[in-house]
Amino acid sequence: MNYIRNILNSRSKNDGNFFLQLQKILGFKPKDKTLYIKAFTHRSMNIKDKGGAAINYERLEFVGDAMLGAVIASYLFSEVPEGDEGYLTKMRSKVVSREHLNELGKELNLIDFIESKIPKSNFGNNIHGNLFEALVGAIFLDRGYKYCEKFIYKRVIDAHVDIETLEGKVISYKSLLIEWCQKEKKTFDYNVYEDTGNDNIKHFSVKLSIDNKIVSKARATSKKKAEEKASKRAFFAFQNKISRPF
Repeated sequence: MNYIRNILNSRSKNDGNFFLQLQKILGFKPKDKTLYIKAFTHRSMNIKDKGGAAINYERLEFVGDAMLGAVIASYLFSEVPEGDEGYLTKMRSKVVSREHLNELGKELNLIDFIESKIPKSNFGNNIHGNLFEALVGAIFLDRGYKYCEKFIYKRVIDAHVDIETLEGKVISYKSLLIEWCQKEKKTFDYNVYEDTGNDNIKHFSVKLSIDNKIVSKARATSKKKAEEKASKRAFFAFQNKISRPF
């Protein structure tokens, strides 16, 4: 706890706007400020408590993920009484998708609060969603379910959730394309290979074939991203034949 107190004093002295700006985002005054310090401490700080446990946002991220899922599930259960389990599960996945959480974190400029030894410019896109989840986790542990639910409604549901829009949103073009191929008894193959080219960062290229015919190509910094990008391009090439599930 000594380290947390030192950081708390440091934040108050050197970054007086930290808790002031955070309070504007939260809509209430934090009780246990140490939780919010943890929520914005990156593992690169390499800090541990007396028991040797790491002090960073990752455990709070776990709690926040669970709370987002619970609140969104409760909302959808009440809002769409005719929705079956499969429908509700897919709709929840769209609300708490990594892409959406990253957008929420960016919207609140949460990366401005982070304590890290890594330059902010070096972080991947997922840092924004990770911090948002950690913040939700801190709120729950600090103030309980009602405060956490109110924050999620304000920042997620009321601001961004529209049932009709969500029904038409695709969260994985690859899954959609594979489902279509399986339904139509078509063969498909993702031929992924490393493609560094002239870039300093390693890239991967993919050729997507359907019925042994190349239908799209893509390049990205990971195999997963390359496959998703190729799938999206293939989807728009076949969109008149592929039906979107909600």
